[in-house]
Amino acid sequence: MKRTLDKRALQVPMLERGLAVLEFLAARERGATIAELSAALGVAAASVFRITRALVKLGYLDRNPETKRFTATRKLLAMGSPRGGGGGERTLAECAREPMRKLRNAVGETTQLCCLVDTEMVILEQLLATHPFKYSADLGARCPSYSCAPGKAILAFLPQDELEALLDRIRFKRFTPTTVGSRTAMLREVEQIRNVGYAVDRGEGLVGVHCVAAPILDRHGFPTGAITISGPESRVAESAFPAVAKLVVEAARATSECFNA
Repeated sequence: MKRTLDKRALQVPMLERGLAVLEFLAARERGATIAELSAALGVAAASVFRITRALVKLGYLDRNPETKRFTATRKLLAMGSPRGGGGGERTLAECAREPMRKLRNAVGETTQLCCLVDTEMVILEQLLATHPFKYSADLGARCPSYSCAPGKAILAFLPQDELEALLDRIRFKRFTPTTVGSRTAMLREVEQIRNVGYAVDRGEGLVGVHCVAAPILDRHGFPTGAITISGPESRVAESAFPAVAKLVVEAARATSECFNA
């Protein structure tokens, strides 16, 4: 009996190190080498080698043979996708794919499914624009929730106490002249978003890129994610926001219905 307990005790640190590797790589779009992982996590290179080899075999990591860098795969992203409360237990991504396809075809711009992780937005799914020149981002990419349309759409529909607590953790930083620069300004915009049912981004994260987003609500009215379209200001002009928003809101509504079925 004592030998079994000792064996389990030895396995726990390895599990913790494996999770540390996954968490580290999930936040790094460029990935990392074994040496970088070892230095960042304070784990021996030999242990990192064994952990990453196992995670690659299980499908949670990819390894670029040329750069020798490891990156998190979509399998890890899928684990974080919320699941509906219906009998089918379909993931949010599964429910969003068809509405996203219809939206992308109607608008012609890059369409994304995003969710909130702490104070940041994470991209779960993406359909690229039909135009030769298009906006794109890596799956798993993150950005501050206050500087993008999907982030603001989710923030606006959080319960007030959760919204207040989240805003307390944000350190507002201006990325462009139009970025929301303070807690007070964000609260003012939240009220506007609640009134119209959608959020916009006037080049707040990247100059020249406009976005329109709407929240995906569960059966209790809680925002589990958001659908957004993104494109250059020349094609997604501010004057077009209301018309585009109708299509985005419809896509989010269709996703919500599937997710809550």
